Amino acid sequence: MLLDLFNEMRAAKVPVSVRELLDLLEAVQRRVTFADMDEFYYLARAILVKDERHFDKFDRAFSAYFKGLEHLDRHLEALIPEDWLRKEFERSLSAQERAQIQSLGGLDKLIEAFKQRLAEQKERHAGGNKWIGAGGTSPFGSGGYNPEGIRVGDAGERQGKAVKVWDQREYRNLDDQVELGTRNIKLALRRLRKFARQGAAEELDIDGTIDHTARDAGLLNIQLRPERRNTVKLLLLFDIGGSMDAHVKVCEELFSACRTEFKHLEYYYFHNFVYESVWKNNQRRSAERFATFDLLHKYGDDYKVVFVGDAAMAPYEITQPGGSVEHWNEEAGYVWMQRFREKFRKIVWINPYPQDTWRYTGSTQLVRELIDDHMYPLTLQGLEDAMRYLSK
Repeated sequence: MLLDLFNEMRAAKVPVSVRELLDLLEAVQRRVTFADMDEFYYLARAILVKDERHFDKFDRAFSAYFKGLEHLDRHLEALIPEDWLRKEFERSLSAQERAQIQSLGGLDKLIEAFKQRLAEQKERHAGGNKWIGAGGTSPFGSGGYNPEGIRVGDAGERQGKAVKVWDQREYRNLDDQVELGTRNIKLALRRLRKFARQGAAEELDIDGTIDHTARDAGLLNIQLRPERRNTVKLLLLFDIGGSMDAHVKVCEELFSACRTEFKHLEYYYFHNFVYESVWKNNQRRSAERFATFDLLHKYGDDYKVVFVGDAAMAPYEITQPGGSVEHWNEEAGYVWMQRFREKFRKIVWINPYPQDTWRYTGSTQLVRELIDDHMYPLTLQGLEDAMRYLSK
């Protein structure tokens, strides 16, 4: 049984190993959980999944494995132990429900009829009053109207009249391909860290205090040290306006996370592509601009440069002088990107559009070529890949 679950995990691209499968088998043998789908779900997830980004993949595989009649008839003995089923039914029934079941011949006959029909039925059934399926008045199935029965599956609107619900809800959580929230962005950005102790000695050095106290024959000698800080320097350039209006929220989250994670952070805005000037205040971008040449001379080559934009524009905005849609640019955009590459060691481009759409715009391909294909999608995995490259 659990071998098939393991195969579902692998098919869903959950990185699970045989060692973890053996651990789960041992936990089941020791009866860490028994006859409770919720408890088994959490047990299996805790053992098989080591990274929360894979929770959604695990949930889909778990649901696919336990959902449907083809799984129930294959694993009936494991999923519905008779003794447990009987005890659970009896414990959960009200006096009125007990009376209704007795009117059909008692709980024994209800369970026996369920097993018999499950063995006889060979296909999916909807409606009717006998087979296990969705709708209808059969006491077995989902979405039906029988006042007492066993619900199997979730293929219809629940009527709230099943004696015992045999269904596992679908769990949804984090996925490495979804757009990010601020918390997840922070986790991804932490791959780009280089710590050093700088500044005033204000943090208690426990190891140093113990060492010096021992050297002074037990006389307390408190030692302080500078706080450890992330020394990575980041230059962040955001595409703003036009098609990027649809991505304002996620860009704000990215900006907020960067402000928290990096002490040495500089940021500027541009529209579509970088030219001879950029700005910091979108309300006054016509009056307050910064020469791009000044950026290239002001910041050292140890800065990591991150462009954030959809790279969706007319190709001539990159390749031709005067290609900008807002002003006349004396030099083509690609010339300025080449200058960035000559000055800074590491440059990446973060694209909020899904990666499978990039091939449909010629400008996106041009940008990828200009930065040696270091364009990454604005997903958890994409952002981590970008940070991993910058940290090398």
